[in-house]
Amino acid sequence: MASDIIHSNAAASRPLRFGIVLLPNFTLTAFSGFVDLLRLASDEGDMSRPVRCSWTIVGESLVPVRASCGIQVTPWTTFDEAASFDYVVVVGGLLHSGPSASKATLQFIRDAAKTSATLVGICTGVFALMRAEVMDGYRICVSWFHYWDFVERFPGVDERNLVADRLFVIDRRRITCSGGRASIDVAAAILLRHVEATIVQKALRIMLVDDAQKGNAPQPHPPGLEPATHPKVRRAILLMEQHIGQPLSLAELARRLDMSVRQLERLFSAQTGKSPHAYGRQIRMRTASWLLTSSDRTVADIATSCGFSDASHLGREFRKEYGESPNAYRVARPQSQSVDLIAT
Repeated sequence: MASDIIHSNAAASRPLRFGIVLLPNFTLTAFSGFVDLLRLASDEGDMSRPVRCSWTIVGESLVPVRASCGIQVTPWTTFDEAASFDYVVVVGGLLHSGPSASKATLQFIRDAAKTSATLVGICTGVFALMRAEVMDGYRICVSWFHYWDFVERFPGVDERNLVADRLFVIDRRRITCSGGRASIDVAAAILLRHVEATIVQKALRIMLVDDAQKGNAPQPHPPGLEPATHPKVRRAILLMEQHIGQPLSLAELARRLDMSVRQLERLFSAQTGKSPHAYGRQIRMRTASWLLTSSDRTVADIATSCGFSDASHLGREFRKEYGESPNAYRVARPQSQSVDLIAT
């Protein structure tokens, strides 16, 4: 798509400039994967000079920022002293441990959004972009693991723009990435718009990465999901998981996967032995059973969360699946014996 193409006038006379902001408890893998691909693609041999691109760690102060694993990285310069950048990359990590992005960090992001820079949110860095209010009207990629955290923290977000079944999304001057190893993929996607493909491919080989994944590649399936070989089936399963409270129609599911309903049904049956409808129902039932044994939420609340019209509807479907009522199922099983979301 034309909107996915990043236009840049970066000339060969100067390196492509990256400013990297590390949030408290950032994920080291996401940071190191991104910056190492820049390093390897920037120079020939083993020199690691910032020839084709340069990178600067920017922070509110020069106080070291602690990664989630405990390693600390010291910013090279402050927001006030930083030069202009072609890309401002915000790397996040843990959501529920310690402070989040500071007011100064959010202001730096807002100021960058007013320039020609492209903003990049990696892992939970996208949460900071949202808090800075620079994502309105853009598609947003989040990890499936943080999908519900995102919806809870930003209830006004248009879920049609929320993508949790792909590795990363490029939408004009905004790039968001699910994190982890995908940070290498998004770095490669950025570099491929500015340098020769052979240079990027060589850097990937040095990192022992066969080839960078495209943004529409599916995120690895969550624990408990039956693995499916075909990426579109895996993406379909992830979409079912992410819309469990308001299940997508088969037509909408097919549309999001860019295929016909008939194609989706045939492919799903070949991969899983079930129809999309049957598989989606299994996801909802397994989730309901898991919530019954791992939480103290009411049956009515669980029914709504899992896409059933009310507690009676869940009760009828539950008896068909498990041969007992939701309350009886809960009483018979201690919370420590929660079941997998999807049967293997």
